[in-house]
Amino acid sequence: RDVVVEVIEELKPRLVLFGATPWGRTVAPRVAAKIRTGLTADCLDIYVDENGDIVQVRPAFTGNLIAHIKTLTEPVMATVRYRVFKPLDPDYSRQGKVIVRRIGSEVLDKYRGFELLGLVRRKEVNLADAEVVVSGGRGFKSKEDLKMLEELAKLLNGVVGASRPLVDSGWISKEHQVGFSGNIVKPRVYIAFGISGAPQHLAGMKDSQLVITVNIDPSAPIAKYCDLFVVGDLYEILPRLIEELKKIKGRR
Repeated sequence: RDVVVEVIEELKPRLVLFGATPWGRTVAPRVAAKIRTGLTADCLDIYVDENGDIVQVRPAFTGNLIAHIKTLTEPVMATVRYRVFKPLDPDYSRQGKVIVRRIGSEVLDKYRGFELLGLVRRKEVNLADAEVVVSGGRGFKSKEDLKMLEELAKLLNGVVGASRPLVDSGWISKEHQVGFSGNIVKPRVYIAFGISGAPQHLAGMKDSQLVITVNIDPSAPIAKYCDLFVVGDLYEILPRLIEELKKIKGRR
């Protein structure tokens, strides 16, 4: 913390960003408290408005609202979620400067040694980097039926995702949740079964390259974001899809 504070006080930047990682979420609040400025956590977007003010965008009220926040103090500080920004095309007319700050041994000596407080189970679900995400929603009738999603995801070398209602029901862990209050995903293929498309869920998967949806309701909001929308019962389509994929893999 102290090293980051020194750099900020020396360079006086207008905006300071941290990744919304375990490290960033730990250090950023301490830095903000030390330099007495505000901090906006888990931002999904940051932009400069017509008045030149920096605006931070983040979910609020458990993902049901999107807040646009202006911090009255400077520097503006925020943590930013992983992979929420699309890479821009290179603009070689623009130049930046990388400033490397070496940490002296006198600083490191203050923090040598560690104390093991306990073991944390390694996170087994990595939705953010998945190439294929297979998600389920309220269309599923029981927790046991989610095994079909797991089987399909395994056949496609993908990861299982879920809408918030399934997480709230305790059918699947929050690590699998897609949406503002869960994970922002940008896979090559996103397949949704029984998901109508609440705004907070759509915001978490709308940048997927290919979106395929199976839903009995042709007017479901998620239809606007689909490349392929299949109107039908997931309990008829999902088992048949699994069966066909097994046949294809069996012929290889």
